[in-house]
Amino acid sequence: MVQPLILEKLEELPESLQTEVLHYIEFLVEKYAKALPQEETFNKKRKAGLLKGKVWMSDDFDAPLEDFKDYM
Repeated sequence: MVQPLILEKLEELPESLQTEVLHYIEFLVEKYAKALPQEETFNKKRKAGLLKGKVWMSDDFDAPLEDFKDYM
């Protein structure tokens, strides 16, 4: 969808600027080709129970806080 528009605009440019566009595209490809493997690690499914025993909650977690007694 975007490609035809890019090609249309590219053809309107003089050849010297087309070369600059090519260099910029190559720069972007190199920049984001290195970033892709890192992004793939975020897409992996998480395993349940990895933090078992690491998180705890106070027994009186649901008890009203003393700081708010004036408002209750």
